[in-house]
This record gives sequence, structure tokens and C-alpha cells, in this order.
Amino acid sequence: MIHPSAIIHPGAKIAEGVEIGPFSIIGEHVEIGEGTWIGPHVVLTGHTRIGRENRVFQFCSIGERPQDKKYAGEPTRLEIGDRNTIREYCNFNIGTAQDTGVTRIGDDNWVMASVHIAHDCQVGSNTVLANNVTLAGHVTIGDWVILGGLTAIHQFTRIGPHAMCGGGTILLQDLPPFVMCTGNPAATHGTNSEGLRRRGFSASAIAAIKRAYKTLYRSGLTLDEAKAELNQAAAGVPELQPLVDFLAEPGRGIVR
Repeated sequence: MIHPSAIIHPGAKIAEGVEIGPFSIIGEHVEIGEGTWIGPHVVLTGHTRIGRENRVFQFCSIGERPQDKKYAGEPTRLEIGDRNTIREYCNFNIGTAQDTGVTRIGDDNWVMASVHIAHDCQVGSNTVLANNVTLAGHVTIGDWVILGGLTAIHQFTRIGPHAMCGGGTILLQDLPPFVMCTGNPAATHGTNSEGLRRRGFSASAIAAIKRAYKTLYRSGLTLDEAKAELNQAAAGVPELQPLVDFLAEPGRGIVR
């Protein structure tokens, strides 16, 4: 299932059932899991591990050196999970020694054309990254996040699970779980209620999340006062715990 024009380094580890298309190049330190399909004209390089049943479309560059002037050739890594779809012209970079040294992408992600995932990013599972999304270095993306086309995320920014950015968003600060935003600079626009319904959240949990949003954004409370109220609310609504935990972590300050 490997096209004769593909160039595979003898040191690469290719599992059974892998397909590799014409003119693709697989480097020495690359591992590809069972059932993964690599299209034509794909370059896989660096210390890169790709899991099972992924689909990588033509003209992608996966595992290349980071676009970081401090990078000096350290054997940092890129790790990609299972069942991801990675469309045309995407480029994902390995990590740097200034962080954990690993860029990670989880499972079941839908990554559309021309997406850039920079060094040391941590992307969860079940995300949707639409065309031309750009993640700067050290960005963290939670599970079930949706980023609209042409969204750009500042380095070191965090996005909590189930959050959503509309197309063309420029996100310069952290976006809490469940929250929707859009614009340049980004402004919040309520909660991702429809997405939560589709994922099986109960009506009462969604209502509690909406109340939490109002506490955080519409009550006139300071951030510390809102955090204290949300801590109390989460005691009876476990679905709010990801929001409480997110706000407790240091970051770039939240969109507010």
C-alpha cells in the first residue's frame, strides 16, 4: 500500500495497513500507526508519532522544525492521536526545549485546509479547526472546541473545552469553557448552548452554565468576586467544575 514513488527512510516505523501516496516523504524518526492513510506529496519529518486511522491529505508538512529562532536542533517531538482528519496544506511543528518539548494533538479532530499548529501547542480531542486557523506557539485548546475560519490565536493563550470562536476572530486572551466569542479583538457572545445540547448536556446543566456566564460577564462583579460565586455554584453542579478549574489557573487573563 506504499506507492513506489514515495521515499521512506529505513528507520521509519510503518505499521500494517498504512497507505502512503505518490511522492510523499517519510523521515527517519517518524512512526505511523495502523490503518493511517497518507495522501500524495505529504512530508512527515522530525520525531513524529502518528496514531491509528488518521487521514492526512496532500501537501501537508507534519513534524517540521519550529518557527522559533531559539530552536537549536533539539530532538523535540510531535505526537498525533487516532482518527484525525488533516486536510490539504496543513503544517504542524515539533516542540521546543523552552516548553515541554512536545506538540500534541489528540483524537478525532477535524482539521481543515491550511491550518498552522505551531510548536508546543496542546490540542485536545473532538475539535474542529476550520480553514486557515493559526495557532501561535504554546497555545492550549480543550476538547470539543470549534475555531471558525481565519481565526488567529496569540501565543500562550488557553481555550477551554466546548468553547467556540467565530470566523475571523483574533484571540489575545484566554477563552473560558463553554463561551462563544468573535471579533478583533475578541468579544464574548454567550454560551455554546447548541453544541452542549448536541453533546448530551442536560437542560438543567445548560441552564446552570448560562447562569455562570451571567455571573462572570453580566453581573458587574469583579473577577475575584465572580470566581467566588462560581466556586459555590459548582458544588451543586459538577458540569461547572471545568469552568472553575480553568479560572483558577494562571494565564493571559480571560476575554471579558
